[in-house]
Amino acid sequence: MILVCGEALIDMVLSADGTRRPAPGGGPFNTARALARLGVPTAFLGHFSEDELGRLLADRLAADGASLALASFGPEPTTTAVANIGEDGLAEYEFVIEGTSAPNLTRQMIPDELPHEVDALHLGTLGLMVQPMASSLAELVRRENASRLVMLDPNIRPVLATDPEYRPRLRSLISESTIVKASAEDLAWLYPNIDYRAAAKRILDGGVRLVLVTLGAAGAYGATRNAQLSVPAVPVEVVDTIGAGDAFGAATLAWLHDRDALDPRLSLSEKDLDSLLKFSCLAASLTCTRSGAEPPWRAEMQTMT
Repeated sequence: MILVCGEALIDMVLSADGTRRPAPGGGPFNTARALARLGVPTAFLGHFSEDELGRLLADRLAADGASLALASFGPEPTTTAVANIGEDGLAEYEFVIEGTSAPNLTRQMIPDELPHEVDALHLGTLGLMVQPMASSLAELVRRENASRLVMLDPNIRPVLATDPEYRPRLRSLISESTIVKASAEDLAWLYPNIDYRAAAKRILDGGVRLVLVTLGAAGAYGATRNAQLSVPAVPVEVVDTIGAGDAFGAATLAWLHDRDALDPRLSLSEKDLDSLLKFSCLAASLTCTRSGAEPPWRAEMQTMT
């Protein structure tokens, strides 16, 4: 089982034509849905509101097949983000965080012991930025990274990166992870004076086993200590890019799960890396063909491979 940790929120999506609609979202939430749709046993560790939107988020996860046994609920209103969609389909976000549900994942809500069937942890986005959630998850990773695979997706939101502890916390979490999946923009923010290939090498030199870099329409780059390669994106008609990176990360974990390779000592051949990148790019591209974060189901992936 893969345990996805972090926020669930409501994206208020503003399209280029000025219309607005609510859509379930949040990087970890999207990742958990994508994993469950790909047939991977998945649980979500996060804090939901008891309000109508919070129940909508929880019900959506459950409907896709993710377990909520480790989730919690509280009286805070649901966290929201305004997603502005440009004519190119790319999204930019503004967040309403203070006093809302997602950040209030406290240490007391983290199990003292994880179920034995948990093979891997996934975390990222606001779960690394806002308190007390960020400190709670950092402690969990520190406790579990020696015995379970950890995948980190920074999904950096510069507008929220005001905490002076954020950058050192993120660097520490990177060093404790098995896999780091990041966009080229994430790496440029973290390592402003080098390109993404050099940034990937620096991360690998710190002990990470696999670095994956998403490049939008240009596809993706992957690097281990023994192999580096790029694959192109699958050509599709893009509606918007919401959730594409999350689907990419989920597909990576699904590929590893299918091969019983969810191991903190992860080792991949160049052929493995090529297959993993192509599978993950396909999941991301299919997500771009529909509005909002709607990751593909396993059956859709199988018809395309």
